[in-house]
Amino acid sequence: MTAALIQSLQSTPAILAVIYILNFIIAFTIIFLERKDPSATLAWLMILFILPGFGILLYVMLSQNIARHKIFTLSHFEEKRMTEALFHQMEDMRNNQFVYSSHGEARWKDMIRLNQQYGSAFLTQDNHVQVLTEGTEKFSQLLGDIAEAKKNIHIEYFILKPDMVGLAFIDALARKAEEGVQVRLLLDAMGSSRIRKKHIRKLKKAGGQVAFFFPPKIFRFFNFKLNYRNHRKLAVIDSRVAYLGGFNVANEYVGLSKRFQSWRDTHIRVEGGCVQDIDARFVLDWRFASGEDLSIPVDYYTFIPMESKTGIQIVSCGPDSPSTEIKLAYLKMIAGAERNVYVQTPYFIPDESIYEALKMAALSGVDVRIMIPNQPDHPFVYWVTYHNVGSLLDCGVKVYIYDRGFLHAKTITVDSEVSSVGSANFDIRSFKLNFECNAFMYDRAVAKKLEEEFEHDMAHSFRLTPVIYRNRSTWVKFKESTGRLISDIL
Repeated sequence: MTAALIQSLQSTPAILAVIYILNFIIAFTIIFLERKDPSATLAWLMILFILPGFGILLYVMLSQNIARHKIFTLSHFEEKRMTEALFHQMEDMRNNQFVYSSHGEARWKDMIRLNQQYGSAFLTQDNHVQVLTEGTEKFSQLLGDIAEAKKNIHIEYFILKPDMVGLAFIDALARKAEEGVQVRLLLDAMGSSRIRKKHIRKLKKAGGQVAFFFPPKIFRFFNFKLNYRNHRKLAVIDSRVAYLGGFNVANEYVGLSKRFQSWRDTHIRVEGGCVQDIDARFVLDWRFASGEDLSIPVDYYTFIPMESKTGIQIVSCGPDSPSTEIKLAYLKMIAGAERNVYVQTPYFIPDESIYEALKMAALSGVDVRIMIPNQPDHPFVYWVTYHNVGSLLDCGVKVYIYDRGFLHAKTITVDSEVSSVGSANFDIRSFKLNFECNAFMYDRAVAKKLEEEFEHDMAHSFRLTPVIYRNRSTWVKFKESTGRLISDIL
């Protein structure tokens, strides 16, 4: 035995002692200082003490509390203008001086107020909405609008890959930058980690600007903000038209993936007053990521003459705020349902409040339907999703397993009156850890269109019945149980 090996063995107890001391300090922090949910606390304690060294690394990378930091800030002028506009709208509603453009707005005025009060979400009523469910159609429309841009293009995506679709998209932006259009491209540093300098060189040379959200500080794959990602998918062209929803930019989103064969998603193309809200969201994100002193246009948040079109509120949430604004809006929709609730989501890992709200709705006679994919893209997440929907079956919830490719849509409709499309899934990650953005729409035509898409997808799904779920294999039960142990930190 060499002297080096002997010395190494002698130092092992000291190293282990340091690891266990760090474990104790982190455990103390989790329990007494971080104020996490009890279930998340227990999950982290289990990981720390089962995997002492690796658990510490995971905690450092995945569980920083960034709610104490003010990430997105408004200038004094911006805050004053936005606060005054929102205050006047709320006062008009309170004093019965507000003109509701539809039955949906009038019936759901309590939800509108919730989003105003809790999500600082202005209600615009002059919007036109186009629902897009095919990737080729969505990208064709978006590239057409980009080609028509005259002033500026603001793009924000979680995933942009340097494949055929992604590179063609960057080339389209570069061409507009060469024409003198101001192009800003904001990407999440982890979701778009395959993007290299060579892929955006042409765009930047043409005058386009590119920024990355929460990039790694030292090594490419060692990111201390790994767990907090910008999951938003936004595009705004000339402050005139905007896109929002579930599609990212890569081959699979137009059905060119061998793994998923086809891709089912939902996006919306909007024109009207809500475009300014989506653009303001982009500006706040861009200022933080790029450091550019970009201002929200001064004509935003002025009262727009009401037209009888679609009422929309744009609601954002993220780990910088403990308010879970989108989750509360979902809860309000479910609690207010009288006839039906349709939910499409690739991941179903809600907290207890959403879970109980859906149970209560179903037990009250509301037709509650949830659709999830049959193809998992994240195994642990999928089996927790499968367990969660399975446990709702005995309450009368109807569960459909989409079997025609991968279902990535994030939608909810209630009573053919109110609906939501955006980037937020029905999971704890979207409610608390990711930066998300959703449109809440008060319009029967839009809600009916989304319900029709849901019912069309039912033809490509099979229904998960209580009998089928009870007869699942032991192996499936094992995967469900394993995933549930860490479901609160997935």
